[in-house]
Amino acid sequence: MDGRDAATDLELLRAHVAGDRDAFAVLFHRHRDRLWAVALRTLGDREEAADALQDALLSAHRAAGRFRGDSAVTTWLHRIVVNACLDRIRRRQAHPTVPLPDGNRSGDGSGTGGVEPAAPIQDHDTALVVRAALAALPLEQRAALVLVDVQGYPVAEVARILGVAEGTVKSRCARGRARMAVLLGHLRPVSSSHPAPAGRHADVPDVTPGNPRPAEGVGSGSVRYRQDANQEDT
Repeated sequence: MDGRDAATDLELLRAHVAGDRDAFAVLFHRHRDRLWAVALRTLGDREEAADALQDALLSAHRAAGRFRGDSAVTTWLHRIVVNACLDRIRRRQAHPTVPLPDGNRSGDGSGTGGVEPAAPIQDHDTALVVRAALAALPLEQRAALVLVDVQGYPVAEVARILGVAEGTVKSRCARGRARMAVLLGHLRPVSSSHPAPAGRHADVPDVTPGNPRPAEGVGSGSVRYRQDANQEDT
């Protein structure tokens, strides 16, 4: 076994800074699948996600010497990736449409260096609707939901990744879930055991004010989360 495989993330990063040409590649390959999943879910487009991930890794490669060790290396890497994704979203916000992933990936894993997450639900058309709803969320809510609900990171870890308070993460997730519940309300099945109220059409489901669990299909950084580009929830 290569000695690098047994090294910690911090040891690999320090070895990279000291001149080890292979240490950073080992570090990236160790975490690439989750970094790729975050980029893909945040951007909703494979090509954009691949470009953002490449930009983020170049930034991390160059900024490794400035890593202070006040967080885990993985937290630092995720922060850079999230910021790279949000930068791309801001640059394309002027466009009226948001690209959507095609839900397919070649078996050889080429093109991104990571494994694309499987569609969260069986029906492909519904999966696209869910992803479109996620893409319609405000940036800060989308980032929080992707990390907490899609990727399953603890709220405390997401707070460190985004550089905000835990309460802010919880607030963003709650607001994002509520928006998702409204956007995806038409996907909810109508139970025959609960007839529609008088005056309502039986095919129109009720819209809940919130979503206590992740919306169906939604499971589950460049340095600090930029305050001039994000507005805090109050």
